[in-house]
Amino acid sequence: MPAALRAWLRSFPLQRRVFLLTTVAVALAVAATGVAAYVTLRVSLYRALDDELIGVTSTLAVPVANDIRNLGGLTERALRAGDVSVAAVRADGTIFYVPDEQDHLVLGSHELAVAKVQRGASARNGVSTDGQQYRIVSVPMTQLGNYALVLGRPLAPTNATLASVGLTLVIFGGSGILLAAIAGATIARSSLRPVRALSAAVEHVTETDDLHPIAISATGDLALLADAFNRMLSSLRTSRERQRQLIADAGHELRTPLTSMRTNLELLSADASTGMLSQADRIEILADVNAQLAEFGSLVGDLVQLAREDAVAPSPEPIDFRTVITSALQRVRRRGPGISFDVELNPFWVVGEADNLERAVTNLLDNAVKWSPPGGTVRVQLEGGRLRVADQGPGIAEADLPYVFDRFFRAETARNTPGTGLGLSIVAQAVTRHGGWVRASRSAQGGAEFTIQLPGATTLEGLARLSPPEPARDLEPSLPA
Repeated sequence: MPAALRAWLRSFPLQRRVFLLTTVAVALAVAATGVAAYVTLRVSLYRALDDELIGVTSTLAVPVANDIRNLGGLTERALRAGDVSVAAVRADGTIFYVPDEQDHLVLGSHELAVAKVQRGASARNGVSTDGQQYRIVSVPMTQLGNYALVLGRPLAPTNATLASVGLTLVIFGGSGILLAAIAGATIARSSLRPVRALSAAVEHVTETDDLHPIAISATGDLALLADAFNRMLSSLRTSRERQRQLIADAGHELRTPLTSMRTNLELLSADASTGMLSQADRIEILADVNAQLAEFGSLVGDLVQLAREDAVAPSPEPIDFRTVITSALQRVRRRGPGISFDVELNPFWVVGEADNLERAVTNLLDNAVKWSPPGGTVRVQLEGGRLRVADQGPGIAEADLPYVFDRFFRAETARNTPGTGLGLSIVAQAVTRHGGWVRASRSAQGGAEFTIQLPGATTLEGLARLSPPEPARDLEPSLPA
């Protein structure tokens, strides 16, 4: 298809393009069928006429050969009764007609060639001396040699039949094209109705920012397209709700340290002009500001981590999960000098993001250290892809267990303890992104116990046989009952 025609078609709406293409295709098919039928009928009629004329020549050949000059005594009346015209031509170009015939066939080179060659036959459309169209057939007269017998029959009846058939084909073909156009328009309108509904839904979303799923009654590819569109809207709506919730929660959590910092800075500013604070008070206020800055920085870092919406891009290099846990233990031990760690790590390999997993494990260990009593023991066990971190603290109340992984959730007993309330949310997010799950419970010693399950293998060879984990669509923590 030429580029200009394609560009012209693209300028139309899809429904009109379907209508035009359907109509044109049907019109071409009807035209091709009509032309083929007309040509086939014309060839058949002419062939039948030629066969009939050749049969008549075989009957007339003997009497005409006996009296070539008078054409065997034929008369115009006899010829008119048979609706034929007869002539003979000699190889030197001499033509013999029926003596009393008023209207003669106009002979030419075809008939002369048959007389000279004395082989085959010729059939063509010709005219008579009065301009009437004839079908002219010539055959050699082998009885005399160098002569050809020529017969002609008027083409008016045959042409009338062909004209009638042609008109019928045009009428019925045109009616078929019209019906095809109507059917094409109807089919295009009904079949593209779901597409129009989907297009209207997209425009509605663009104009109103309404991300609720659309209802489209369709089947096949259109149903798949509508389903994919609805899933995209659902994902966008969920993402936007999380973003809105994160902003609201962040604004609430950031307000507290900022208010406290502003109060302390106002005291220091007032003290610069009045000198009302003692040196010990100023040192205490500055220490409080430093602590608030540290808390503020930690909160911002956690918010940035939670705001990441990208899925884990599995590293081409496998990760020894024991190495990740060991690195996290080294970091946490420095922050909990009085805490003992009972560690049992069995081989386990995963595919994922080492830094992300290490931060998740670090957050779990920090949480265990924070709630462990002085001299307490934190139990760390890795067995078959399942990591357990248990402490000897007060544990988690049954009513709080379903919410411990929510952002900014703080239990009643944790209201006055340091922290952002985001650590366990980061754990759940990291584990979910790696295709695993995490849950909280009470340990056998009465403290809190957190369990992480990740996909992987106990050997590097086993990991190579596993396909990379598919990142979860939903970034909310997936917690087993």
